[in-house]
Amino acid sequence: MLKTDHKTGLVFFPAFDWAIDPTHPEREERLLYTQDQVTEEGVFDINGIVEYKPDIVTYHDIQRAHFCVPDESAIATQSHLISAGGAKAIANAVMDKDVKNGFALVRPPGHHAMRVSHGGRGFCHINIEAIMVEHIRSEYGVKKIAVIDTDCHHGDGTNDIFWHDPDVLFISLHQDGRTMYPGTGFPKDLGGPNAKGSNLNIPLPPGTSTKGYLYVINNCVLPILDEFKPDLIINSAGQDNHYTDPLTNMNFSAQGYAQLTSLLKPDIAVLEGGYSIEGALPYVNLGIILAMAGLDYSGVIEPDFNPDQLRQSVATTDKIKKTCDQINTFWEAKDQLRDQAGDPGDIQIRNREIFYDTDNIFERQKETIRICHDCGGCFQIDSHAAPGQHILAVHIPINACHICVESGYRFFDRAKPDAYHSIFLQDRTKDIYKIK
Repeated sequence: MLKTDHKTGLVFFPAFDWAIDPTHPEREERLLYTQDQVTEEGVFDINGIVEYKPDIVTYHDIQRAHFCVPDESAIATQSHLISAGGAKAIANAVMDKDVKNGFALVRPPGHHAMRVSHGGRGFCHINIEAIMVEHIRSEYGVKKIAVIDTDCHHGDGTNDIFWHDPDVLFISLHQDGRTMYPGTGFPKDLGGPNAKGSNLNIPLPPGTSTKGYLYVINNCVLPILDEFKPDLIINSAGQDNHYTDPLTNMNFSAQGYAQLTSLLKPDIAVLEGGYSIEGALPYVNLGIILAMAGLDYSGVIEPDFNPDQLRQSVATTDKIKKTCDQINTFWEAKDQLRDQAGDPGDIQIRNREIFYDTDNIFERQKETIRICHDCGGCFQIDSHAAPGQHILAVHIPINACHICVESGYRFFDRAKPDAYHSIFLQDRTKDIYKIK
């Protein structure tokens, strides 16, 4: 009988009652085939594999990561609460040391959901990794966390939520945004003025193979992780960069995913995208599970796998190497970039336009942040959605210094109620969420 070297936790939640429509790629079959494969391979019979049932996140859990407009009940269905609860359940098991590591195989996904959420974009309504990270920080006091997003689409929602946070290192490996949704995630997008270098975006050219992904992990991601020294590593484990995925243009394989997992050694993995329901997901998820459990995954090979057809070109290899060199240069310069962002007390403004492709909503944002060299800085977001509401959202970070706490409350207190539908306050230092 197989036995793992350590305990690995698993959560499955296929969300039978939630799909954008019955034939949409984001539907319950994404996980049903995987669940069947894992059962047939006897994974649940392996000594050391522990299955957990998903939890259900509360609205307060969501309020640590999001401003949901007009409120959480309008944005998140029961399936979204359970999907995020699956990630929370695995986090609790890992943090309580019931298992060494764990994988939440849940849907709907979440990494396109930003701090302000007016609806659905990129199949996402709430950000399950971000909700999990904020739960871990509030309940377990963990300070430094790394989130490595290997979904083929740029994790723009997670990128946004931790844009100003120097204690969360977010690294996204994704197909170049010039060739695919959401059209973002370029090397010079490094995070807010107080957190330059804590957001690292690594766009990869179409046709990137296992060789290219592993090059990035070995030559960019792992050295940066060694220097950052996170207390926890989370893999936002999207699988739509598989060579059979219908929505993307990459050449990654199940063996590649398993090797990536062995190298990255995530404490927690959370499923994101992946829409080759039969050709990829059962094999990729099995490879990730075996790699996390420290078991042999060499036999996990897709029936149509042909390495000769998946070789990346010399030009693609050269582009990947140049991008890695660029990212490493930005990382080395992060302290200098933060010092150059401005003097403490200065105000920086960022204007953005965001399209919610799932719900056909157009949002304009004006974000105002206080420059601070002691913490992530308090900020406010003036957000106007059409159709939708005009709101003001004030955020005080969990690591806020006393000046930023005071400045954040001034943002909130001075806001005129007659100018907005709602005014929100997210004070992470006290785990408080208010609306006026």
